[in-house]
Amino acid sequence: TLFRSAVNGSYLAKVSPTNGECVLEKYSEKYSDCDFGLMSNLYACEGKSGKVIEVKANKRTGEENFVSCMKKALQQHYEEKTVGIGGTFLIKQGKAKLHVMPQEFHPCPFDSDEDVDRWLKFYEMRAPLICQSVFVSRDPGLDLRLEHTHCFSHHGEGGHYHDDTTPDTIEYLGYFHPAELLFRVDRPVLTA
Repeated sequence: TLFRSAVNGSYLAKVSPTNGECVLEKYSEKYSDCDFGLMSNLYACEGKSGKVIEVKANKRTGEENFVSCMKKALQQHYEEKTVGIGGTFLIKQGKAKLHVMPQEFHPCPFDSDEDVDRWLKFYEMRAPLICQSVFVSRDPGLDLRLEHTHCFSHHGEGGHYHDDTTPDTIEYLGYFHPAELLFRVDRPVLTA
């Protein structure tokens, strides 16, 4: 057959209503679909072996996070060209700041990024963290989020990656591949 059935290996991070801690669940243990909620930046591939870009980094010396540094390098090298990259990286050592959205959506639209940050639940999470990332060097006029990374672990922690919190001991190992095509689905009519 030309197409195989999709396998959803996703994890779901949520805020515990009893103690406010992060709860990480394997999505397929509760649900049998391949849906996602609200928004998603996806990198799809055929799963075949091939050339990848290996990135190793440790001891952060600047203000930018791991993904932002790679995006900035693409911007500087490709200038006006839009280049999309997807891949997986491992936070091998150290800790990272991640957020999890509360289960109940906010009743009113947010007026600022600060309002969003007050609503989100932030956590410091420990390595090892397995992170799936998509980033684009620049927006070609599609109103894209330029970088988006979610992490999970086998010790019950996960969420949306912001940056590391232990710059002296952080260690990253990542494998990435450039995208061939870029699609925007359901572009919002109005954005902030």
